Amino acid sequence: MSEVSPDPGRGSALPSSGVTATRVVVVTTVMLTFISFWRAAAVVLSDLASTAYYIGGIAEQAVGKGAPWFILFVMVFSYFVRAIYVESCSMFTRGGVYRIVREAMGSRMAKISVSALVFDYVLTGPISAVSAGQYLHGLANNTAVQFFGHTLPVHADLFAVVFAISVTVYFWRLNIRGIEESSHKALRIMQITTVMVVVLIAWSLWTMATREAGVSLPPLAVTLNPETRHHTLGWLDWIPGIESLTLVLILVGFGHSILAMSGEETLAQVYREIEAPKHRNLMRAGLVIFVFSLTFTCFVAFAAVMLIPDADRPKYLDNMINGLILNLAGPEKLKLAFQAVVVLVGAMILSGAVNTSIIGSNGVLNRVAEDGILDDWFRTPHPRYGTTYRVVNLIAIMQIVTILISRGQIYILGEAYAFGVVWSFTFMGLAMLMLRFKFRGERGWKVPLNPRIGGVEIPLGLGIIVAILVVAAIVNLFTKQVATITGVAFTAAFYFLFAVSEWHNRRKHAAAATSHEHREKFLLDRRTEMPASAVDVAEGHRRVLVPVRDPNNLAHLRRALEDSHDKQTELVVMTVKVEKGDQAFQHLFTSDEERLFTRVVELAEKYGESITPIVIPSNNSWFAIARTAHEIRADEILLGLSQQVPADIQFAQLALMWGMVSTGKEKPLTFRIVQANGEEISATL
Repeated sequence: MSEVSPDPGRGSALPSSGVTATRVVVVTTVMLTFISFWRAAAVVLSDLASTAYYIGGIAEQAVGKGAPWFILFVMVFSYFVRAIYVESCSMFTRGGVYRIVREAMGSRMAKISVSALVFDYVLTGPISAVSAGQYLHGLANNTAVQFFGHTLPVHADLFAVVFAISVTVYFWRLNIRGIEESSHKALRIMQITTVMVVVLIAWSLWTMATREAGVSLPPLAVTLNPETRHHTLGWLDWIPGIESLTLVLILVGFGHSILAMSGEETLAQVYREIEAPKHRNLMRAGLVIFVFSLTFTCFVAFAAVMLIPDADRPKYLDNMINGLILNLAGPEKLKLAFQAVVVLVGAMILSGAVNTSIIGSNGVLNRVAEDGILDDWFRTPHPRYGTTYRVVNLIAIMQIVTILISRGQIYILGEAYAFGVVWSFTFMGLAMLMLRFKFRGERGWKVPLNPRIGGVEIPLGLGIIVAILVVAAIVNLFTKQVATITGVAFTAAFYFLFAVSEWHNRRKHAAAATSHEHREKFLLDRRTEMPASAVDVAEGHRRVLVPVRDPNNLAHLRRALEDSHDKQTELVVMTVKVEKGDQAFQHLFTSDEERLFTRVVELAEKYGESITPIVIPSNNSWFAIARTAHEIRADEILLGLSQQVPADIQFAQLALMWGMVSTGKEKPLTFRIVQANGEEISATL
């Protein structure tokens, strides 16, 4: 059936006395909200850059004074790992670990990988929020000592727990309201953080230049502290002479620092929200993320070791930047004031990581639900904001429970956190390597270094990255005992939950004699007039009306989306619900409309263009299209070629109806019909 022409048995070619096109149903979903690459980068950096506040202390406890070198290696390596995610996004708009692993390895491995990833996200929020609480307590404690001569009566761990729970509740509420709201907060946090980082770097460099005793770079070595040796080596401690195996110690140091590049998966989850031009903005976001995280995280790690005396540094392992500031050159009161600024900014960026973890885990679990693993109950949209609030509720509850279990101890959280980080990367890399040989669909970009041998492309660059990830994951499996035990237990528990939920869904569909089919969840807003988003046009912009009907015949919508960004076009996508007699205006949004607009949303996400989707109830589709074009002051109507009605008849019908609704004072209106092969037919009234 054509997108726009009525079936001969469903509506007449001319409007009858009962023609009505004054009522409209606005179809809304949070998935039609798009953000700039700056906001996308800010969301990811809220996690990735926040590690600068705690990774130095965690890594030094494990590998000694040489920790900054391993952090530097990890941050450089993160650029290449990010390339894997960029390639995956060029293949699937809604990608990420679950989708990629499922395509490459099947459903079972996909459930295992996403279980490890959820473990990563569940711990991202708590470790960041608890770290923020530790920093705030340190600032308050120093202030109390400086001005009142005594310490705070509240223990740092208890303070951190209360603060972390408060932050989690705050960002839970923001994510209930939607991605645009939370990404705006993330961007503001990163803007403030950038100013603070510039001042911190400049002041630290000045201190290094003026310190009479001079400063020296940390040693490039793993120092096994007798007190922490077993923690550093884990089960490898039982190997005789392990400390003499330099390569093994380097891998151990790398593994203990790898959580510095957490947050990459969020880039894949937020990709579908990035505005057009989608891939170019993804590359821009990736570059911003790399430059900022490399500069901030690595500089703090090196500066802390170079400026804080070895005897004092253990006191600051939970709040290393505080120790760095207190060892800068300058008046004590000025340093205390700057410490207050840095800690408050740090509290914001670390708290922002809670936001990132909720955004990422919400995206991951939505992909799982769309595939029929989780029950559709989880995807029910919020009645006001249209967000998947039940998934957000689940993540927030798990994070709060994790905070309570940790009792405010960063080191425990950091140890467990590493499991989800490294294994989600490893599964992603292995799956992408397999898809280089299995996937035959569209791929807009590849990880570089792909020589051809005998006519066969060898993914050498991707293979090297994956090999490093696999080795790091295996080493971590044996060295991080806490991470391995808790990670395996959590992954197994979530895998069991997914398996049971999938079995229940299959039974439900079998009982109803149906099969699972992904459909978006929509909110319907019935109105008596057009919404402002469809009527108000920004100055200099064009308004195009795109009628749709057949989800398998949307070539004209693709064309509209392709042209939209360059031509500053605002799109209104409409479908006409043609009904007659006593059934008029009943059942306006059935499974047919749900299936149609699911496909419309997928295309809008792919191109990163916002649209206004509406349903118009009428007993004549041609009149409804003309009336809607008149009401929204459209510059153009873009149609698909009907399989039943010739193009000249389509033009004639629309011209006739336009004559009935126009007053003769309207601006010129263009009709365009796009055929399946891309050719166009156009006319202007």
